[in-house]
Amino acid sequence: MYLNFKLALRNIRRNGVYSVINIGGLAVGMAAAVLIMLWVYNQWSYDRFHGKKDQLYSVWCHNERYGDLEWTSQIIGPAMVEEYADVVNMTRFKSDRKQLYTIGDKKLRMETVLVDPEFLTMFSFPLLQGDISTALNNPQSIILTQDAAKRLFGNEDPMGKTLVRDAKREAIVTGVMKDLPGNTRFEFDVLIPFVTLKETGNYSEDWFSMSTFTFVELRAGANGDQVNAEVRNIIKQHTDGKEQTEAFLNPAARWNLYSKFENGKPAGGPIETLRLFSLIALLILLIACINFMNLSTARSEKRAREVGVRKVMGARQGLLMRQFLGESILTSAIAFLFALIIVFACLPFFNSLMGEHLRLNFGDISLWVVLLMFVLFTGVLAGSYPAFYLSSFLPIKVLKGIFKGRQGFVTPRKLLIVTQFTFAVILLISTMVIHRQVQYAQDRPVGYDRDQLIYMETTDQIRKNFELIRQELLGTGAVTSVTQTLSPMTERWYTTWGVQWQGKDPEDRIVFDRYFVDSEWEKTTGVKILQGRDIDIYTYSTDSSAMLLNETAVKVMGFTDPIGQIIKDLGKDWHVVGVIKDFIQESPYESTTPMIVGGPAMAFFGVLNIKLNEANRTADNLAKIEPVFRKYNSDYPFEYTFVDENYASKFKKEQRTGVLVTWFAGLAIFISCLGMFGLSAYMAENRRKEIGVRKVLGASVVTITSLLSREFLILVSVSLFIAMPIAWFAMNKWLNGYAYHTNMPWWLFFIVIVLTIGIALFTVSWQAIKAARTNPVNSIKAE
Repeated sequence: MYLNFKLALRNIRRNGVYSVINIGGLAVGMAAAVLIMLWVYNQWSYDRFHGKKDQLYSVWCHNERYGDLEWTSQIIGPAMVEEYADVVNMTRFKSDRKQLYTIGDKKLRMETVLVDPEFLTMFSFPLLQGDISTALNNPQSIILTQDAAKRLFGNEDPMGKTLVRDAKREAIVTGVMKDLPGNTRFEFDVLIPFVTLKETGNYSEDWFSMSTFTFVELRAGANGDQVNAEVRNIIKQHTDGKEQTEAFLNPAARWNLYSKFENGKPAGGPIETLRLFSLIALLILLIACINFMNLSTARSEKRAREVGVRKVMGARQGLLMRQFLGESILTSAIAFLFALIIVFACLPFFNSLMGEHLRLNFGDISLWVVLLMFVLFTGVLAGSYPAFYLSSFLPIKVLKGIFKGRQGFVTPRKLLIVTQFTFAVILLISTMVIHRQVQYAQDRPVGYDRDQLIYMETTDQIRKNFELIRQELLGTGAVTSVTQTLSPMTERWYTTWGVQWQGKDPEDRIVFDRYFVDSEWEKTTGVKILQGRDIDIYTYSTDSSAMLLNETAVKVMGFTDPIGQIIKDLGKDWHVVGVIKDFIQESPYESTTPMIVGGPAMAFFGVLNIKLNEANRTADNLAKIEPVFRKYNSDYPFEYTFVDENYASKFKKEQRTGVLVTWFAGLAIFISCLGMFGLSAYMAENRRKEIGVRKVLGASVVTITSLLSREFLILVSVSLFIAMPIAWFAMNKWLNGYAYHTNMPWWLFFIVIVLTIGIALFTVSWQAIKAARTNPVNSIKAE
C-alpha cells in the first residue's frame, strides 16, 4: 500500500503538465457537482426535519372545473379528525397577509398567519419561550418568531407584553418561536389563533368556499394510501353530491417537489428541476472523469514498459489495477482539496443567485462520510477504465518494443471524446433555448402600462377616507390618477365558475378570473378599451353594477356585440359597458384566461393603485404623497410596491435556471477543451519526428496544423450530430410545458455548430501551430 502511494505521488510529480490538467479538470468538475448537489439536497430536504414527517399530509381538492388545488374549505380538517380514526390531528393555515403591530411608538407590518393550536405539536418548530400546549389557546394570543420579537422589543423580554394588532385589536405575546429554517415551505413572522376568524366574521362553514390550507396528522403506522382512499368522497358526502369535488392527501415528502397534480396524482413541479440539475452535476463530473481516462490511456506507451517489467517480476493484473486505481483516487483526493477552495470562493455568489443560505457543515459526521464517498466514487469512475486498460498489456510485446496503442476508426478514446462533447453541446443548446424562452416571455405585451405605477394594500382607514385621499393626492401634482382594485395588476386573487349569460351551455364549466375595479382604472393602469368605455361611477350612477369583459371572455361567451349584455354573477345582474384587451395578471408563460371585471357594487378593494406624474422625479413624487398617507392612514407605515418590479419577479425562476445552465455549460465546455488541449499536446509530442520530416519535405504550417487538428474536428462534428437531435427533443418537451413559448429556429443550431467547432479548433490548433513551428532539425536530432 505504502509503495503504491509513493509510486502514485512520483507519477503525479513526474508528469507535471498532464497532472495539472487532470487535477484542474477534476477540481472544477467536482466543485460544480458539489455546488449543484448542495442546492439539490437543500430543495429535497424541505420539511423533512419534522419529527412527524412521515405522518404529515396536506389536503388537496380535485375538481374537473378547476383541476387540482391545495385550497380547501375551513371545515374539512375538523370533519376528517371527527370521522376518520386514522386522522388524529389537523391544523388550518391561512395567510392574513401583512398586519400592523404597534407597541408604543413602534409600528411594524409583519407576515401574519392563522393556525390552529395543533400546528405547534404537528410541526417541529420549537418555541424558545412559551408552552406549545397552551400558547395559542387564547384568541388574543400571538407567537412571534425570534426575528419579529427582536424587531419589536429589541433586547427586552417579549413574553406577556401587549401589542395592538391591525390598529384595533389587543394581542398578548404567549410564545417566541425559533426562526424558521430555510428549507421549509412555511413563511411567517407572527402566528395567531385560527379561531379569531369567528370574531371578525370571516369564518365559513361552507364546503364550497375554498380559502384555506389544511394539514392533517395520521396515526403512527397508518397506511397513507388507505386513508387517502377513505377521505376521497368526504366533500361529496357532506354536500349530498352537489359539489363534485374529491379530496386527496399529499405527503410531506412531496410538498416542495410536486406542485402539479392531475386527477389527484403527482404530475411534476420542482422535482423536474432537481432531476435536471442532478443530471447536469453527473454530466459535468463525468466529463471531468473522461479527461482523466483519455489522458491516462493516451499516455499508455509511456507506462507500457513499467507494466511489462512488473508483470515479469510476478505482479498480477489485480495488483496493477489496484495501483492505477490508487493513483486515480489520490489524484481525485488532491483535486477535491482544490474543489473545496473553489466551492468556498463561489458559494456567496451561488447563494445570492439562488436566494439560499447553503453551507457545508463540517461538524456533521455524515457530511464527511458523503464527501469521502464522493472522492472514492470520482476516483474509481475516472480510474477504472485506465486501470483495466493499462494492466492488460502483454509483457512479451511490451519488452520486445512491438507494443502499439489501440488504433482504428473507432477506439475507446474517440468514444470518450465524442461522449464528452455531446454532453457539452446539449448543455450549450439548452442554455440558448432557456434564455430565448425567458426573453420571449419578457417581450410579450403585458396589456397595461407598468411605468410609474405603484400600489399599496388598502386598510380600513384608506377605504374610509378614499375620496379625501384621492383628491389630496391629485392636488399634490405628483399623481395623475388613482383607483382601487380587488388585487394588484400582477396577481390573481379570485376565480369563479358560476358566471351565467344568455345562450350559455348548461354543461359549460369554464373558469373565469374575477376582478373588481373603481373609476379611472383605464386612466391609472393603461389597460386598453377595445369597445365601449371604462367603468365610471362619477359620471354614470348605474356603473356600480357595470362590467368589463376581456377579449378571451367575449370569445368564450360567443358574443358578437357584447356591449349591453347582462351577466349574472354573485346573485346580481351586471351590464357590460366595455371590452378590454387581454392583459397578463399572473404568469407571462400562461395563456390568457377569460376575465370579468365588475364595478364597486359588491367589491372588496384590497389594493390602491397610483399613477405617478412622469414629468417629475420618482423620489419627488413619493415625497409629496407620503404626507397624505401619514394624515389619513396614520396608524400604518407608508409602504408601496412598484408594479414593474413585481412583474419582473415573475421571471426569477427561469432566469435562475438559465444563469445556472449557462455557467455549467461553460464549465462543461471548458473541461472538455482542457482535456482536448492535453491530448493535442501529447499527440504533437509523440509525432514530433513525423512533423519534422514533413517540414523538411516542404509541408507548410497550415498543412501540419490541419493534419493534427483533423481528427479532433471530426470527433467534435460527430458529437454535434448526436447532441443536436437529443437537445432538440429534450428542450422541445421543456418548452411544451409552457402554454406561451418560443420555438427553436434552425439558425440557433447553426450558431451552436459554429461556436463549438470554433472553440475546439482554437483549443487544438494552438498546440498544433506550436508543434508545426518547431525547428525540424531539433525534432529529428532528438530521435
